[in-house]
Amino acid sequence: MLHQPRPNAYLPFSVVDSHVAVSVVGLGYVGAVSTGCLASLGHRVIGVDVDPVKIACIREGRAPLHEAGLDAALTEGVAAGLIDATDDLEQAVRDTDVTFVSVGTPTAADGGCDLSHIVTVARRIGAALRSKDDYHVVVMRCSIPPGTTMGVMVPEIERTSGKVAGLDFGVAFNPEFLREGVAIADFHAPSKTVIGATDPRAAAVVARIYEPIDDKIIQTTIDVAETVKYVDNVWHAAKVTFANEIGRLCKPMGVDSHAVMDIFVQDTKLNLSPYYLKPGFAYGGSCLPKEVRAVTHLAAEMGVDLPMISNLDVSNRAQVDEAIAMVRRTGARRVAVLGLAFKQGTDDLRESPILDVIAALLAQGVEVVAHDAAVTAETRIEAQLSYVKHAAPGLRDLAPRLAGMLRADAADAVAGSDAVIVTHANDTYRKLVATLTQPVIDVARLFRSRAAQPLSVQGIGW
Repeated sequence: MLHQPRPNAYLPFSVVDSHVAVSVVGLGYVGAVSTGCLASLGHRVIGVDVDPVKIACIREGRAPLHEAGLDAALTEGVAAGLIDATDDLEQAVRDTDVTFVSVGTPTAADGGCDLSHIVTVARRIGAALRSKDDYHVVVMRCSIPPGTTMGVMVPEIERTSGKVAGLDFGVAFNPEFLREGVAIADFHAPSKTVIGATDPRAAAVVARIYEPIDDKIIQTTIDVAETVKYVDNVWHAAKVTFANEIGRLCKPMGVDSHAVMDIFVQDTKLNLSPYYLKPGFAYGGSCLPKEVRAVTHLAAEMGVDLPMISNLDVSNRAQVDEAIAMVRRTGARRVAVLGLAFKQGTDDLRESPILDVIAALLAQGVEVVAHDAAVTAETRIEAQLSYVKHAAPGLRDLAPRLAGMLRADAADAVAGSDAVIVTHANDTYRKLVATLTQPVIDVARLFRSRAAQPLSVQGIGW
C-alpha cells in the first residue's frame, strides 16, 4: 500500500512563500538528517523511502536512527506541518520543487560503486517529470564516482521524462559533509557548502535553500563537486592511517605518540586540520572504507597508480590485526568490548572495525560480550550489515549474534571478563576502566597522559 503525502500540504514555493518544497529520496543518515534540518529552516519536506519503518518514524516525528538532536528536529517539523513521508516517489516529486537524492551507493562485487539504486530512482523521477510542467531541480547528495550524475543519472531522467536537463529541469550535485553524531550541528554550521549545477537557475534554487546558514556558498561544476566529496573522504582516511602508523612507529621506541602528534597538529598553517590526526583504531563507517575502495577501483580502471590510496586498507587492516594480536597475547577466553559503532555518538555499525576483531575472536572460540550506549536490542543490526555484503561478507554471519552479546550496562559487560577492549572514549568507560585489574586494550585513548593511564591499559600506538 502506498503512503500518500497529506493532500494540499505541498505547493510550489512560488505560490506560497519564499521557501522551497523539497522531496528527500532515501531516509538513511543523510536523508533523515536533511529532512529534519531542511524543515527547521522553514522548508516543507516529503521524505521518501521503501522502508515502511522509516516512513512511519518520519511521519510520527521520530528519528529512524540514533543521531543527537534529530528526534527534536523531526518532532518540531511534523508539529509545524512541514514534514511528511511516503513511499510514492513520483507523487512526491510532482508535489515539490526540488528533489534531494540520498540513496545508498554501497560497494559492488567488483569493488566499484553499486549504482543500481541511482538508476532506479532516476527512472522514477523521470516518470514524474514527464507529467510535470513546472521547472524542477534534482539534487544528488550520494557519494558517486565523478561523471555519474551527468553520465548515468541525467540520461535516465531525460530518457524517461522526454525532457532536457538544463532546460526543462535542473540538476545539481550538492555533497554533504555531515559527521555522524554531530550531523545536526554540522548542517547548521557547515564547513563548506558546495553546489555543482547544470545551469545558473538550478544553482540559484539550491543556493537559496542554504542562504540562512551559509553566506559563502561555493558554486562549481558537477564533476568537480562529485570529486570533492571523494577527495574529502579519502583525505580523512589518509589522516587516520598516517596517525596510526606514527603510533606503531613510536611504541617500540618508547616514544609517546600522542605527545608527538599533539605538537604536530599545532601547525594548522601547514599540517591543516587536527581532526582525525591522533593514533587510535582503524577507520570504519559507511564512508571512508567505501570511498577508498571506489577511488582505488576508479584509478585501476584508468591505469593510474595510486600507491598510498590503494594501500590505505592494508595499513588499516594492520591496525585491526594488531588489536586481535593484543587480545590473543592476554590469553583471554572471555572478552568485553566497550563500544561497537564505528564511532561514538552513533549506532552505525557499517564496517565498524571492532566487528572484525569480534568475528576473529569468536572464530577462535573466545566468548565476547559488549556494551554501546547507542546500540540496543532495537538497533536494526542485520539491515545495516547487509549494506556491506560485498565489502565484508563475513560480517553477515555475525549480525544475528550481536544482539545476544549486548549488555545494557557497561559494568555488567566487564564483570567476569578476562580482558577488555575499549573503542569509545567517554567518562563512563574511563571511570570503569580505572577500577579494572584485567588487561585493557584501549584503542580510543581514554587517558590523555601516561601518568593517568593504569598499568593494565595498553593502546596500539601508545
